Amino acid sequence: MPHYIKVSQTASTNTYLSRLAATLPGGTVIYTPSQTAGRGQKGNSWESEDGKNLTFSMLLKRPPVKARDQFYLSEAAALAVVEALSAEAGDGFSVKWPNDVYWRDKKVCGMLIESSLDGSNIAHSIVGIGINVNQERFLSDAPNPVSLINITSREHDLMALLKKVCSRIEQLADGLADDNARNDLHQRYMAALYRNDGELHPYEDASGHRFNANVAGIDPDGTLTLRHEDGTTHDYLFKEVKHIINEIVL
Repeated sequence: MPHYIKVSQTASTNTYLSRLAATLPGGTVIYTPSQTAGRGQKGNSWESEDGKNLTFSMLLKRPPVKARDQFYLSEAAALAVVEALSAEAGDGFSVKWPNDVYWRDKKVCGMLIESSLDGSNIAHSIVGIGINVNQERFLSDAPNPVSLINITSREHDLMALLKKVCSRIEQLADGLADDNARNDLHQRYMAALYRNDGELHPYEDASGHRFNANVAGIDPDGTLTLRHEDGTTHDYLFKEVKHIINEIVL
């Protein structure tokens, strides 16, 4: 069962938890109403109005996957958020590869997972998550943020939502010891994947080249395979390809 520790303010819950990871039990959750320098994938920042959103990190110790398969943890965390938000605010939520959570074409959740390895095993993983909940206006230059209050026109109980998400992350992560559970998790992740509908969608690669493609698959290490319009398939690592949404590259 997750154990929750509230910090009044911190620059980053991931950084805070990483300093204490060796002394804390698995399942520990550090959360704060005021995160001043939240971090995302590849150094991106995360805007969060004090007291309005969920900014937290969860410690998973010795998760039952090898280091080469750690993307399963990303799938588990993303699905946990999608399930919790769908229960809270209805349909329309999806996972934009690798683990952002979208509502329609707008970003409601960002995630950063950092792992410490022990040879071929994972010593621990820190799952850092920011969810836009009760913030009505966004002041940064982020192109497409949305919050639950924007979607539902009502405020949401932050602590209740936090517990739903963390309990589900723990449940899904613990289940990864079973091969059938892993396969089921991956299939549900693919079913929840943003724009994984068999249709061609616009992308841009790291060189700025734009093309149309659909999703052909995702490997256990997180590599995304896209089938281009000409029928050829190409593999992409994180940040090597982005969606184009309303002419904005995301």
